[in-house]
Amino acid sequence: MRARQLRIAGLFWQAVLAAAFTLLFVTVWSGLLRAEEPRRRSAAELMDILMWNREPVGGAFELSDHTGRIRRDTDFRGKLLLVYFGFSYCPDICPTDLQEISRAVDQLGPDGEAIQPLFITLDPERDTAEHLSTYVSLFHPRLVGLTGSAEAVRQAADAYKVFYERVETGKDEYTVDHSAYVYVMDRAGQYLGFFPPNTPAERMLTVIRPHLQAK
Repeated sequence: MRARQLRIAGLFWQAVLAAAFTLLFVTVWSGLLRAEEPRRRSAAELMDILMWNREPVGGAFELSDHTGRIRRDTDFRGKLLLVYFGFSYCPDICPTDLQEISRAVDQLGPDGEAIQPLFITLDPERDTAEHLSTYVSLFHPRLVGLTGSAEAVRQAADAYKVFYERVETGKDEYTVDHSAYVYVMDRAGQYLGFFPPNTPAERMLTVIRPHLQAK
């Protein structure tokens, strides 16, 4: 009887130790997997970087434009860039800001030819080149829409310190939460500054005009 009890107790503690080792393995492995994933910065962190120039803003990208043509950041050298990240299904802030960008370019008249507005989607799943072709035509004839793979879009967004994340809203439905800034880049692709959401065209022009004169 005593031997049987000892045997049962031994089996019990073997099971406990096996469960403990399994839990430890899963915990450590999960931690390693999480460590390999890049930490996504919060909107507040990225805003701080933009405000105080704590890190370089902007950089290389390779995306498809709304005609299906591959475009790189270097294709736009020699122009002042107004770069906007958003998505075509955005209900309010994106179309409002794109309208103001378009008004600013138009109000410059012939000088507006020195500016290239870019719209980079944060929703490449729905914003195909074909879809963007229709969307950008609603705002300005020289607005270039850019899309690509999820990885290529993420690379561009990270370079410009853009916060965005997909938010599920229902069965097979989602929206995209994102920061909404208009980035101003010089003719060499260097960061000059940004406009916050809902900046009117007139305010943009007070900042843009001096840079138009700098060659």
